[in-house]
Amino acid sequence: MSAVGFLAAQAPDAEARRIFDDDVAELGYVMNVSKLWAYQPATLNHLFTLMGETYATEDLTFRQRGILVTACASTVGDAYCSLAWGTKLASKSDAETAAGILRGVDDRLTLAEQAMARWARKVVRDPNHTSAADVQELRDAGFGDAQIFAMTAYVALRLAFSTINDALGARPDSAFRSSAPEAVLDAVDYGRPIDE
Repeated sequence: MSAVGFLAAQAPDAEARRIFDDDVAELGYVMNVSKLWAYQPATLNHLFTLMGETYATEDLTFRQRGILVTACASTVGDAYCSLAWGTKLASKSDAETAAGILRGVDDRLTLAEQAMARWARKVVRDPNHTSAADVQELRDAGFGDAQIFAMTAYVALRLAFSTINDALGARPDSAFRSSAPEAVLDAVDYGRPIDE
């Protein structure tokens, strides 16, 4: 039996097949993380539903979510989500902006976006050392407390997703070699290597 990460490939049930079909419809192939999550496709669906609720409640834009995920993924050293979301963010802004966030350089972002990226990195690095001053920085950037909660919950859920994928050895899909912008590929010099 073939492997996905460190686990044997799981025979997909009907729910996993739906995830695989969605991947093929959107990307033309089944993602390695989808193959991994074939062990618990219902959990994956619940996790993504929960993530969706966190950002939909406070209308976090695609760009804002992209900033939060790339800041989160790069801080934890997750190459998979860094490449996936760096590529998505580059398509909605530009490759240099996405690569900058992946490197921890936020000078191409607005002041509010810079505050978001800093917050995401603090949540990932050491949530026990965030402070009231850090939250006030977000308020000063124009975010209300409900938005701050939503951003924090979204980052924490993305961190859970990254942790499971990374711990079980999911490698970024080989398709990133051609689909990710060169600046994004160059910025992701950490985590697991791209699949062959």
